[in-house]
Amino acid sequence: MSLRDREIILAGGSGGLGSAAALHLAAAGAKLTISYCANEDKARELEPAGRILQADITKPEARTRLLDAAPGLYGLVIFTGMAARASDDWDEQLHINYTGPIHLAREAAARMKAAGVSGSIVVIATMQTVGLFPGSSIYAGAKAALVHAARILAKENRGPGEVRVNIVSPGVMNAGMAAVSIRSGKYDRFLRDGSIPRWGHGDDVARAVRFFLEPDNYITGQHLLVDGGLNL
Repeated sequence: MSLRDREIILAGGSGGLGSAAALHLAAAGAKLTISYCANEDKARELEPAGRILQADITKPEARTRLLDAAPGLYGLVIFTGMAARASDDWDEQLHINYTGPIHLAREAAARMKAAGVSGSIVVIATMQTVGLFPGSSIYAGAKAALVHAARILAKENRGPGEVRVNIVSPGVMNAGMAAVSIRSGKYDRFLRDGSIPRWGHGDDVARAVRFFLEPDNYITGQHLLVDGGLNL
């Protein structure tokens, strides 16, 4: 019941957290398709880990092309998203952080069910779905909607031949979107007051993702915070 030769898509997998997961899953023998939206040079660095494909998952035709690239699809991990600081446009944040990812998750689940595959979907969200950070209503609201919709999808696909759907929410990670904030000193107070013992690493998230992807996993519809206890 290993991941060897299992076809897994990492949507937005060329970023800091996605690349850590790609290396981790490639080492386990998984057959990866790694998508990127704009930064091809960064994505090409991961070619030893799997196939690289451009896909803006907010577009239906791009989602179809991405799913077609893995005809034996077993697993999907959705890393795509836009940082809170990148835009204060409500519609743009909702489109990128909620609508595109949940459409991809639902379409992937439908394909797995139609093919008779008992697969696994992992959605990457954020600790801000449970933590109250002033000024993050737009970003956190879209991600919170994603968490709720992913759990509904898990309920819709449970039972015999189920497609498991789980959510991983990273905390203050020294990779991915939070790395810029760490370098600015924005989160130094969490180390000073002992809220967390250290910054999170990409491998912390990669191990959680692999756990949910494992074929004999008995868990679905759950939301795991990988945040060193910051939510406490």
